[in-house]
Amino acid sequence: MTIFHGYDGTALHYEQFGDGSPLVAIPGGPGMDARYLGTLGGLDARRRLVRLDPRGCGRSAVPADRASCAFGAQAADVEALREHLGAERIDLLGHSAGALTAQRYAAEFPHRVRSLVLVTPVGRAAREPDPAEIAALRAARAAEPWYPDAAEADALLAAGAGDPAELVRRITPFFWGRWNEAARAAAFDPESAPAAPWVREAFYAGAGAGAGSDAGAAQPVAAPVLVVAGARDGMIGTVPARLAAALHPDARLAVLPEVGHRPWVEDPAGFAALVGGFLDGRRP
Repeated sequence: MTIFHGYDGTALHYEQFGDGSPLVAIPGGPGMDARYLGTLGGLDARRRLVRLDPRGCGRSAVPADRASCAFGAQAADVEALREHLGAERIDLLGHSAGALTAQRYAAEFPHRVRSLVLVTPVGRAAREPDPAEIAALRAARAAEPWYPDAAEADALLAAGAGDPAELVRRITPFFWGRWNEAARAAAFDPESAPAAPWVREAFYAGAGAGAGSDAGAAQPVAAPVLVVAGARDGMIGTVPARLAAALHPDARLAVLPEVGHRPWVEDPAGFAALVGGFLDGRRP
């Protein structure tokens, strides 16, 4: 295991793949084990990919102060990781909820960020999906064989009936562009199990200790930003990505067709070419 210590001494785990300047990847969830990111479609061929398990998640330790898991507070952990790596600047990637920590870090430590990649981000300060877009994306899958069961589970979840964990499992096909064997294997990988409920609550509460611990909205980032959305992302849609892209002055929005919330799984070559090309264009 590769361990460094966060801003308050909490033992945090990370893994590295490939060579070159570091691309630090923050997983979503919030609270997912970073192993679900894999190599992000092969980005380790272009950068030294550094996958971080946030505090309280994956193989990282649970902090003494659970409130320090707030996304704003965790920006200080990213800075501690940069120092540990000995890198003057880093490229930074955040997936889903991890994009909140990534945006906060880029705003607080702008001189340390070469570029920022936000993959299917949840928004700018919390989840910002458009219910109408989500409903349309899900209704568009009505011809799929799994749709009746997923639609029933969706209705039960909205009504607050049944076991939420089981219902979310049943609606998972909506989150993918194609519900095939590869998607099922990735979606239900035991290493991708969600974190404890308290992690989600603490992540969004914004009452954590340390620098930048409030839960205020993301601030514009001066660094070049690539925002990636999945055109068939029935989890959060494309609106949160569009809002994030509109916030940052040097941002580019790419909506990938036929993919959902994890585009590197469904279109690894296209995802790696898009993100890798962006990163290569920003080399010092």
